[in-house]
This record gives sequence, C-alpha cells and structure tokens, in this order.
Amino acid sequence: MRFLTTRRRHRAAKPLLLAFALLVMGAFYVAVSPAPQVSADAGTSGQVAAGKNLFAVTCSSCHGLNGEGTKQGPSLVGVGAAAVDFQMSTGRMPMAHPGAQAPRRVNTYTAEEIAALSAYVATLGPGPSIPNSSAYDYSKLTDEDLARGGELFRTNCSACHNASGIGGALPEGKYAPSLHGVEPLHIYEAMRTGPQQMPVFSAGAIPDHDVASIIGYLKNLEKQPSAGFSLGSIGPVSEGLFGWIIGIGGLSLFAVWIASRGARAR
Repeated sequence: MRFLTTRRRHRAAKPLLLAFALLVMGAFYVAVSPAPQVSADAGTSGQVAAGKNLFAVTCSSCHGLNGEGTKQGPSLVGVGAAAVDFQMSTGRMPMAHPGAQAPRRVNTYTAEEIAALSAYVATLGPGPSIPNSSAYDYSKLTDEDLARGGELFRTNCSACHNASGIGGALPEGKYAPSLHGVEPLHIYEAMRTGPQQMPVFSAGAIPDHDVASIIGYLKNLEKQPSAGFSLGSIGPVSEGLFGWIIGIGGLSLFAVWIASRGARAR
C-alpha cells in the first residue's frame, strides 16, 4: 500500500508541475510584451475608424458602403493606399460629374483626411502602399541613370504621354495628361496603381530605381529651354500640320502669285 501511494503522488505531480510552469510563463509574457503593441494598434485602429466614417460620407455613394463598387464606381477592394492617395491628392476624386475621364483639380481634403481614407481602403484588400520618399528620390542620380530613364520613358510611356511628357489624346474622348509639374510621388503612385487608362507597372517590371530614373528624366526635361518654335511639343502631328499649311500652302500661294503676274505681263 505504501508503494502504491507513493506512485500515485508521483503521477499527479507531473501535470501539476506542467500547469504551474505554463502559468508562470503566461504571467511573464503578459507582464513583458503587450504594452507597446497595444499602443501602436490603438493608433492605427483610430485612423482606420476615422477613414471608414469619412468614406461612408464621401465615397460610399459611388463605391459602395464597403468599397465593393456600384454602377457609378468601381470596387476599391485591393487597390491599396497608394491609389487613394494619388486620386485624392490630385483632386481627381471625389469625381464631381461623370465623364470620360477624371481631370486633375485642386484638392479640398486635408493630408490627415487622405491618410485616414487611404488607411481604411488598405484594409479592404492587399494593394500598393504609399511609398517612402527614398523610392522615388532622383536627387542623387547620375547622368547614366537619367539617360536610362529617358530610354525607359520613350519605350513605355511616350506613346501616350508624348516623348516630351506634354500628354496626348486617346480614343473615346480620353487623354494622357501632361507630366510637367507633377509631383514625383504622384508619378510613382500612378505607375504602381495604373489610374484610368494607364497600365500598371509593377516593381518586377520596372524597379524603384528605374522609376526614379524616369522621374529624374522628366524633371530634367522640364528645365530644358525650347529651341525655336516648339509647336506645342506634341511631335509629328503639329509639325506635319505646320508643314502642310505654312510650307505647302505658302508655296501654293507663291505659285499663284507668279502665275498672275505672268498673265498681267502678257
């Protein structure tokens, strides 16, 4: 009997010892780790809550109460914070009147309101985030980087935005806007999110360094003085029109003038 009693105590001691160890570890974890994480979560949650309330007032009539989209506006699930920041910082959204394309307008929202809306939309689905300034900083680029930026721009962008970045017409009343005077952040966000007719250029297709090179090329292009008549800097269309109207038209008038003087001389 003494042997059996000792054995029973030995078996009960193991689970009790394990439970005690787990209790000690849990108390230690609660005491050490939670405070910083709770503070950070509270700040983020507050911004998302503010963005959700603002979204319900300003955006839900077109994009749905949960960003699911309606007949008036597309779904915002998965577009990311960068798309919201681009559209609202440039005044394109909210769109006052339906049209073929949302033009750039003066922004009427504060930076805090745009940040809150961006944070809320980011919770609807994974998408491009607002980049750090280092992703599009072109201040330290070399001449070789700027030359590569020009090659990339002419290859991927000039068909719509023109080789000089002045913009151009697209089908169905749409257009590629001018890139002169556009903030580097917004150029970066447009390339990553593909607003309206623009395709999306992912980091796998054009890395951040190449995006910065394109931005640097455009900013350097803005500083270049115009040599002679720029003709709007829209390329062969204006040049051809000038050649036909002024060149051939002038030669035709000159030929008519010579013929009329010859007839008078007779």
